[in-house]
Amino acid sequence: MDVSANKGVSGDAFVVGVDFGTLSARALVVRVNDGAEAGTAVSEYPHGVIDRELAGASRVELPPDWALQDPADYTGALAAVPAAVRDAGIDPGQVIGIATDFTASTCMPVLADGTPLCQLPGLAARPHAYPKLWKHHAAQPHADRINAVAHERQEKWISRYGGKISSEWQFAKALQLLDEDFELYQRADRWIEAADWIIWQLCGTETRNACTAGYKGIFQDGQYPSRDFLAALDPRFAGFASDKLAHPISPLGALAGRLRPAAAALTGLPAGIAVAVGNVDAHVTVPAAGPVAAGKMVLIMGTSTCHVMNGAGLAEVPGMCGVVDGGIVAGLWGYELGQSGVGDIFAWFTRNGVPGEFAEEARRRGVPLPALLDEKACEPPPGASGLVALDWEGGNRSVLVDAGLSGLIVGLTLATTAPEIYRALLESTAFGTRVIVEDLGASGVPVTEFVVAGGLVKSAPLMQIYADVLQRPLSVIGSEQAGALGSAIHAAVAAGAYPDVPAAADVMGRLQPDVYVPDAARAEVYDELYAEYVQLHDYFGRGGNSVMHRLRAIRDRAYFSRTGSGA
Repeated sequence: MDVSANKGVSGDAFVVGVDFGTLSARALVVRVNDGAEAGTAVSEYPHGVIDRELAGASRVELPPDWALQDPADYTGALAAVPAAVRDAGIDPGQVIGIATDFTASTCMPVLADGTPLCQLPGLAARPHAYPKLWKHHAAQPHADRINAVAHERQEKWISRYGGKISSEWQFAKALQLLDEDFELYQRADRWIEAADWIIWQLCGTETRNACTAGYKGIFQDGQYPSRDFLAALDPRFAGFASDKLAHPISPLGALAGRLRPAAAALTGLPAGIAVAVGNVDAHVTVPAAGPVAAGKMVLIMGTSTCHVMNGAGLAEVPGMCGVVDGGIVAGLWGYELGQSGVGDIFAWFTRNGVPGEFAEEARRRGVPLPALLDEKACEPPPGASGLVALDWEGGNRSVLVDAGLSGLIVGLTLATTAPEIYRALLESTAFGTRVIVEDLGASGVPVTEFVVAGGLVKSAPLMQIYADVLQRPLSVIGSEQAGALGSAIHAAVAAGAYPDVPAAADVMGRLQPDVYVPDAARAEVYDELYAEYVQLHDYFGRGGNSVMHRLRAIRDRAYFSRTGSGA
């Protein structure tokens, strides 16, 4: 397809995609007529993940399971855009559109003009004034309340979310705000996803995108949960959806508005270019894999993993994060499942569980410590360590939907080495993905193809483990910035260069087919280990033994006793 013949866009036209991740934002400049990547840049968040204390004149310690961010980091990270344009060596005037994607659910309380509450005088020391990052799990009791009331009232929408609403999502986090800081809840005119808030900063217009509204905001069949349902949770919560969420929902790839002068100054792009509707980092990645088709699962593997795919019809899948009509592309039902901790688990062990001798060897050889651990951990055959682990250090997103679960390693002996533990952790995340795939298949939503993307794709040993455990080939998105490429595809559609997202994906997407192929002998051993994983998964995750919840309760009680703060 020659885009130069499409609405007069020439081969010199470019778009920018910005992928807002957990720790940084990545900008990518992409040529419209063929998807060629011309330049890229990364901007780190100075505050990163705020999970221990709020820094400032008076430091405020945060309770367990909190994870906040500073919205000033988001706007500051737009500095990646002019850097990427410089890297591309193009004139900014050649850029015709910009689009962004964001981690989700990362949501925040703001005023009617979009000002985050944490930026108001006197509120910098109030934790609930800040954006709650996707990995904020302190709202689990509020999610439990939402789920219990939904099932008591037989709310039809609960089945669209696998029977459980997650503590990571909008309603649970907002209900926590209401319970724990009602004054701030009242001061918040709007409750908004960061995915939509950043678009507000770019074009000066509030929008709500179909992806976050559907998957994270319980927006189904044209409406949010009813006022009666919300009142049943708490009478003060009755107007939450109508007062703080309600807004026309925009389809993905639509034009949100035009880049306003203040945002043009931040990005170095021309004022007035197209700004696409916001999107979620996982879902926006699907078009980056090329042709969009039902059954093609894309695993976006980073700190966490999102498993997203289109299906031809609607099915109820126990434990899924959600199914949304048009949630990925118009005309298909988009399914989302996921794992709360993947790269986070590997990073945790690398920081805390590796003897200094390995770090010294990595420095001596000039390789990253994770790469050295990959090498040493994956030299022996599967099963050689005698270990099996559960991948719940960050809780379980799918299929148990329980942030109160925790990690487990079985088989440790006095001879167990750090690389062996690391290998068990790698394998545990692959087993968690297989549970998700089998859950979908048993519900009539078969996965016919696997595509991987994200930072963890750089680990060839990990990818081979996934191919062996899933017993299917893995294709790889042909871009190191798959989320940003997906956003760029949406920017091209919003700018009018393509009629829709599938048409743009056909031309601008990148896919390397069957990069990793399963090994039959290794797969056979992994079948045995997976059977052990499933027994542990069901015993500790489905009520056989609630020790993980009891230990967390003891921990929380100790924290609140020590700090003198209320639960």
